Order: sequence, then structure tokens, then C-alpha cells
Amino acid sequence: MTAPTLSAFPRPVEDLIPAARDLADQLGEIPSRNRIKKELRVGGPKADAILAALARTDTPPADTEDTTDPADTNPDPIADLPPAPNVPPAADHGSPVVTEQAVPVADLGTKVAIEVDQTDSTDNRRAVAWPVVLLALPAFVAIWSGWVGLGGLTGFGIVHPLPGIWDSFSINSAITLPIGVETYGAYALYVWLSGRVPERARRFAKWSALGSLAIGALGQVAYHLLEAAGVTSAPWWITTAVACLPVAVLGMGAALAHLVRTHD
Repeated sequence: MTAPTLSAFPRPVEDLIPAARDLADQLGEIPSRNRIKKELRVGGPKADAILAALARTDTPPADTEDTTDPADTNPDPIADLPPAPNVPPAADHGSPVVTEQAVPVADLGTKVAIEVDQTDSTDNRRAVAWPVVLLALPAFVAIWSGWVGLGGLTGFGIVHPLPGIWDSFSINSAITLPIGVETYGAYALYVWLSGRVPERARRFAKWSALGSLAIGALGQVAYHLLEAAGVTSAPWWITTAVACLPVAVLGMGAALAHLVRTHD
């Protein structure tokens, strides 16, 4: 087929439709957009108008064909689209959620479907905590026995906390040492490392947690040294320090609970 002669002035679409119909008759189908642009020497908008005119005739519908022409210098309506939002790539394990966003394209009223993957692409998993229980069990046995033994050497022992009410009820006051000192140390350590408390509470929790752990270690050392030496009664200065521990734990726990709730 001989291509139409180029003129100094662009030809209107109505003058190009007969040539486009002849091309469709030769091919036996509606030509593609690229074929019309190549044979009729027209740009993208005119090729679209010619295709629309051919589609209204009785010519059989054209086969699906890629109509993208990277060499096309004429602007297409799709070029006026605003930039697409920055959407993270979809992860393999997630199901993408397709949302429909209305985007004006010239006057075509086209709606562009944008795939948005709402699944977190990073596989963040919290560390399991059950190994801490295994680590704590032997430490609990050793610490408990050490504090109870030191309490026996410093005057702690069986008491009746409910005289006249429940005379048969008794308790070994030595258990107050491991419960108080070690529980407060663990709680202060948690407050310090959580990062969700005011700065004053965090500083107090830090130093009191370190102090509580240090006192716990010294208590274990003192008990084992006294036990290894065969001492049945601790020296007065060890007895004095151990006797003050429940009061000190009560004061630090109340102070930390107050600081945690302040907003200053």
C-alpha cells in the first residue's frame, strides 16, 4: 500500500478515515494504533480518533495488540497523570489489597486501580521468653536457700503473725528477704529498661536495680562464707544490714511506684 502524500498542513481526521478503511480491508481486521500511525503518518490522538471511527463500522473487532509506542512524540492523555503514590513492594507471604482511586485523565473519567500491600514486608518477631524461666529456676533455688540461710543466722525465723486470732498459724520470716530484695531488683530492672517511664523514674530504677542486685550478691557471699566457717550466729554488722533490708525495699518500692506515675 502506498502511504498518503504528506502536505504542508495536517489533514483532518475525516479525510484520513477512508484511507484507514482501505487499510482495514487489506488486513481483514481493524489495524492497530501503531499501524495507523505508521501508515497514515499521524500522531497518537488522531490514531485514537480514527480507531474510534472504525470501531463504529461493521468491520470485525481488532485483535488485542500492544499499542504502546515509545517513539511517539505526541503527548497522550495518560502522560498528564499525577505521579503514583510511593507504595512498598508486596511481600510474598501477604495478600495484596486492591483499592480503587479515581484519577482524572483528560475527560475520560478513567479510574486507576492501585495495588497496596498492607502486609508488613519485614518479618519482625519477638524473642521468646521461655528460656528465661529455665535460667531463673536454678538461680531461684540458690538465691532462696542463701537468703533463708542468712536470715536464720541473723535472727530471722519462725514467727506467729496472728496471735490470739490464729495461734497455730506460723511463718518463717526469713522468706521475706529473697521475696523483697530480689523481686524489687527484677521490677526496678524492668522499669529501667522499658523506656516508657519519666526520666527521673528511669534514673532511680537504674541505680536502685543495680544496688539491689549488688546487695543480693553480697548476701549470698556472706551466707556461704559464714556457712563454710561453721559460724552459727552472724556478726552484729551483718545482722544490722540484713535487718534493714525489708524496710529499705519498702521505701524504694514506694518511691519508684510514685515516680513512675509522675508526669514532671
